[in-house]
Amino acid sequence: MIPSAVATLQDNSAHGEDTLLIRDLGNHCFLDAVMDGVTGHGGEEASKSLSDALSSATLSSADDVVAVLEQVNEEFFQVGGGHFLLSTIAAALFLNGRLYVISAGDSPVYLVRGGTFEQLSGRRGGFLPVGAARAVGAAERLELIRTELSVEPGDRLVLVTDGVSDNLAAEELAEIVRAAPSAAKAAEQVNGLIETRIKEGRTPSMLGGRFRHDDRTAIFRVFEAAK
Repeated sequence: MIPSAVATLQDNSAHGEDTLLIRDLGNHCFLDAVMDGVTGHGGEEASKSLSDALSSATLSSADDVVAVLEQVNEEFFQVGGGHFLLSTIAAALFLNGRLYVISAGDSPVYLVRGGTFEQLSGRRGGFLPVGAARAVGAAERLELIRTELSVEPGDRLVLVTDGVSDNLAAEELAEIVRAAPSAAKAAEQVNGLIETRIKEGRTPSMLGGRFRHDDRTAIFRVFEAAK
């Protein structure tokens, strides 16, 4: 099993509707998740309820995560009818040397490996969805995007909400994460670039040129490089 180090950034001052979860499952296994509640639709309660459910559940497989999300979706839909209690979910489960990414909504997950990166879910470039399923609570039947892959020493995993992905291009984010000496330094540098763009009030033209004020949350995980 590959050891890893993790760091986070979060600024919930825009709407207060993002939630993050880092759960140590023992033996270098973990569950990381970011949740972005939908503004004006009970988002704060929805994202926190998702986190609470995943925090307390017994998780021994990716199917266990799916079962939790389906149960929460059923409860949300019964109460909100698809219009209230809505939240994205982007979760990364590492078990027995395999990485399982499970998502609904537009929160992106990236895997940075060497000189390349792969986007596994969510928005691309702030605009185009990558197989994004509807948010949890939005429909009676929950549709999830699921990906399974192996992890190599030196890989870097990033989960973000759209307060990050709308204001940093995927290529920019990947380059910062690739070059950073640690997960903590990656978090610091990403947050610093976002703060600079807040002050300037703008983003690169590829992202529309205008800074988008939203809660921002990210989890950075660096798998230990081979010695």
